[in-house]
Amino acid sequence: MSKIIIVDENDNEIGVKERSRITHEDIYRVSGLWLTNSKGEILLAQRSFKKHPAHSPGKWGPATAGTVEEGETYEENIIKEIEEELGLRRLKLKKAHKKFRDNGIRRYFVQIFTSRIDRAAEEFIVQKDEVEQVKWFSPEELKERFWKNPEGFISTMEETLKEMGVLSEV
Repeated sequence: MSKIIIVDENDNEIGVKERSRITHEDIYRVSGLWLTNSKGEILLAQRSFKKHPAHSPGKWGPATAGTVEEGETYEENIIKEIEEELGLRRLKLKKAHKKFRDNGIRRYFVQIFTSRIDRAAEEFIVQKDEVEQVKWFSPEELKERFWKNPEGFISTMEETLKEMGVLSEV
């Protein structure tokens, strides 16, 4: 069983815990990838329908994301997740923002990385137990789809879309 890094309110490492023993009292680390192409489209991944109900099966989220495990940095984790979930190696990453999230079930810091690639969605080699499919969305299409069906996206997607400039602050 993998061990997850536990941090304090300032993202300082204070210990590790088995993934299955994480509670709402714990704060941990997550890395995420915001992937775009030269047309300005955004790659989203639909989470596998086989995922545990607590992990948003079937919902759309960032191109890839992962929980930082013992011995990993945010960057090492996202590199591993990109390779495992999308089949990409040596993607040039840029560190974007880091935010604290509390969705009522879990509390974590998420470090967002950005990158750009021109590749058809069908060319990604997705890890089927993690990802159902990936799809490129224009910002307009993504906004429209999100507002029509916000329940089809992970719980923090509205905040992420605002942070990345797809949705404007209300």
